[in-house]
Amino acid sequence: MAAKRESTFVNMLSTLLVITLVAAFTLGSVYNLTKEPIALAKQKKLEEAIRMVLPEFERLEAIKIKSDREEDSLQFFVAYQADTVIGVAINTFSNKGFSGEVRIMVSFAPDGTIYNTSVLDHKETPGLGDKMQKNKSDWSNQFNGMNPVSYRLKVVKDGGDVDAITAATISSRAFTDAVQHAYDTFLTYQKEN
Repeated sequence: MAAKRESTFVNMLSTLLVITLVAAFTLGSVYNLTKEPIALAKQKKLEEAIRMVLPEFERLEAIKIKSDREEDSLQFFVAYQADTVIGVAINTFSNKGFSGEVRIMVSFAPDGTIYNTSVLDHKETPGLGDKMQKNKSDWSNQFNGMNPVSYRLKVVKDGGDVDAITAATISSRAFTDAVQHAYDTFLTYQKEN
């Protein structure tokens, strides 16, 4: 049987150092192994959302447009049929969710009418705020075919036209805010083009 090491400061420090190095190496290895598959999964989800929110297109052009609200830009995907723009999908977000950021993909027809929406990422409460997802409820379909010129992008409780998700008003506000964010930036895009 191996002899027990004496409990000195140097022995405790060297043991802790070995454990820390092994843990750091393991975490680094796992990160490097999972980094690429995670990035590929996010890219695939983004591509699926673009296809879901836009009508059938021949060509897609990705650009960034400066947002009036943020220091950063929003990612635009301009869809073409021949040389005609048939829609614009916008990767947008709101930081006003119950549990933080709500990120969605929303598309607009050239006249500004909302074509469709798709949730990309959120951390809202399961069974409540997650009902913004199409696979959980049809709540987000109320935006389809609406033009923000006449359709007020606020929940009814705040004087708008959007029916909130029952017991998830904050999540509804965040989703609606993300759509408004996209629309405001879409107007900037239209002025520039």
